Amino acid sequence: MTYNREKAVAYARQWAHGRNPAYYNFDKLGGDCTNFISQCLYAGCGVMNYTRDTGWYYQSLTTRAAAWSGVEFLHRFLIGNKAGGPHAAEIPLEYAQPGDVIQLCFNGQAFGHSLFVVSVTPEILIAAHSGDSLDRPLQTYSYQFARLLHIEGARA
Repeated sequence: MTYNREKAVAYARQWAHGRNPAYYNFDKLGGDCTNFISQCLYAGCGVMNYTRDTGWYYQSLTTRAAAWSGVEFLHRFLIGNKAGGPHAAEIPLEYAQPGDVIQLCFNGQAFGHSLFVVSVTPEILIAAHSGDSLDRPLQTYSYQFARLLHIEGARA
């Protein structure tokens, strides 16, 4: 199954400065960044993974996987996923493509923010929630570490 980067980016552009009412807004529960990223990924693949505890899915605030809205959980899911839904490889930032995910570490210890790549011109431009942004240059963020999760595809 392929990952449709164009659909994922179109979704990011549509909702970067808004909230899709089909999903809970996590702004008051620690931030909406990874929830937004998951929505973008889902727009590009159309498949969720309902594996209890280690999957990636959303039905409601109380019926969702930790990977849907948690930075480290999403990383773990995308890198380790061998079943349904999107899967990724962690590769150097210079290989970023629209539709990929970048996660930032601000304190040198834990990654705490997820961004969605919408353009590489060659500057990396992102869309994000929790500091709503569209076409924001990655270089305008102040961070200690960044990791690129290159979406390799999706499985049914």
